[in-house]
Amino acid sequence: MAGARKKETPQTNGGLVLTSGLGLARIGATTLVRTAGWGVTQYSKGARRIAQAAVDPIAAAELADDVAKVTGQVADFARAVTANTPLAGAAEFGAILLDRAKGIAEQLGTGEPVEQSDSDRLRRAGEDLLRRSRDVWHEEERHPAFEGILKSIAPDEARMLVLLLKEGPQPTVDVIVSNSKRVLASGLSMIGGRASLRSPDSIPTYLINLTRLGLVWESDDPVKDLLRYQVVEAQPDVLEAARSVRRSKVLRKSLHLTPFGVDFAVACFADFEGLVDRPQHAVPADPDPLRRVGD
Repeated sequence: MAGARKKETPQTNGGLVLTSGLGLARIGATTLVRTAGWGVTQYSKGARRIAQAAVDPIAAAELADDVAKVTGQVADFARAVTANTPLAGAAEFGAILLDRAKGIAEQLGTGEPVEQSDSDRLRRAGEDLLRRSRDVWHEEERHPAFEGILKSIAPDEARMLVLLLKEGPQPTVDVIVSNSKRVLASGLSMIGGRASLRSPDSIPTYLINLTRLGLVWESDDPVKDLLRYQVVEAQPDVLEAARSVRRSKVLRKSLHLTPFGVDFAVACFADFEGLVDRPQHAVPADPDPLRRVGD
């Protein structure tokens, strides 16, 4: 019949009936977004994974990354629909997203933990470090090694670090046989008394441990104020070592914090965080950071 309107026939693509109505497209987008959002919610509520994330930083990072990945895909789908992307392509992408979200939720619904080998955990730990290095909003206030170091030092060693931080390099002396490299005593100082150590006899052990941790180092150069050595050289242990042989010699040295030791002491001993004019320590020139004090 003339002037009669021809009825439009829906087109099919891969079994999926498509319409050109923008309103239907928005309804489809909303449905897929909400359904995918349900999948993300179910995924993040997996009891075992949440519990693991609470005690394992790597698992927590993985959980955050996976949720961000799925939510990012939801956002991409929404932008694809609103940007006049062909409806067939947008619907196909939405279907894939829906399958992924439901698959994740079903995996967590089983409550079965995913076993990881040591190599996988190391790789994931490395990936987590690289991920945080790329995060411009992530700031490391303290070096992660500081917590472990605190568990590896004695209370007296903490007192020694505070003394070095507050009063600067400390004078030390070695007693050797004249015209010889034979050492009679090494690393003698006034640190025990000045830091009020409870076990001053353990200072040699303390120095070995602090040096091993990279916190202190001994310089062959004396401190600037040479008068400080007069008190050290008058101590009984120095005099005893010097008198144990016919001819002896005293070598004047100094004990310093390393740059890492300064950062550690400032970060861990809050009383001195605001010490702006703290004394300066020399930087070790020895390439071996594990060189033992007194060697």
